[in-house]
Amino acid sequence: MTEQPAPSAPSSGGGADPLEERILGRVPFEVVAFAAVVGIPVGLVFGPLAGVFFLAGGALAAVGFLWLKSSLNRVLSKGKARALRSGILLYALRFVLILGVFLIIILLYPKKLLAFAAGFSSVIPVFLGEAVAALARMKSWKV
Repeated sequence: MTEQPAPSAPSSGGGADPLEERILGRVPFEVVAFAAVVGIPVGLVFGPLAGVFFLAGGALAAVGFLWLKSSLNRVLSKGKARALRSGILLYALRFVLILGVFLIIILLYPKKLLAFAAGFSSVIPVFLGEAVAALARMKSWKV
């Protein structure tokens, strides 16, 4: 039986861990699914438009996550000086676009902003669930 080398910390330029890639690949789908499942009772209790806004918030969170993940992969593959400039510019653009969506909702549907914000925050319980699942898969908590 051969001995396997100890896993090393992933480098920014090297290949990513397949387990991490699987988890990061399914997070956007889980966010939309979570927002859809929770959006149904929200729609029943607070009105159908609130449920739609909850789902839309979750969908925007999933799109934002995908965009952030892909832009980080691109930015980290560049040199340090270019990566810093590109990263700040992309993150500022992402922030402005998200604020623009919130501003449009405030102007057009001010009473549904809370439903949208709650849906947008649906990424948090999904990350928490993935973290708990990853901890449960670990054989030991200390390295």
